[in-house]
Amino acid sequence: MENKFRIGAPERTNETRVKTATAGATPGTGIFSGIERRLKLETYFEEGFPVQYLPKIMFVMVIGLLYIGNTHYAEKTVRRIDAAQSDVEDLRADYTTLKSDLMFASKQSEVARKVKVIGLKESLNPPTKVVVKEGEY
Repeated sequence: MENKFRIGAPERTNETRVKTATAGATPGTGIFSGIERRLKLETYFEEGFPVQYLPKIMFVMVIGLLYIGNTHYAEKTVRRIDAAQSDVEDLRADYTTLKSDLMFASKQSEVARKVKVIGLKESLNPPTKVVVKEGEY
């Protein structure tokens, strides 16, 4: 079977395909086309690229890049600060726990109980004060 044109059928062109694809939207009625018509951007490039504006464009681009880089640096710093704060909270909790354990272990009753295993006994006599006279030592 050969490919043949139908007689009497309208020929489909790119324009008819675009019209059917956009579902009836007319070209030139969008937001960006309105902005382009108001700014008349095509008039700036009629005689070529305007080189006299190149330094200003480059300056704005460099400022934009610096702004983006500064924003990324600030976000990274905020993330590092948050991580450091969570580490400080963990260390503070560990410190409090260890301090309370040490306070409990250094009580007289706990020390007496632990040294009883190695044969040391708690003294029942109170400590005596040693008085040294002036010039005796």
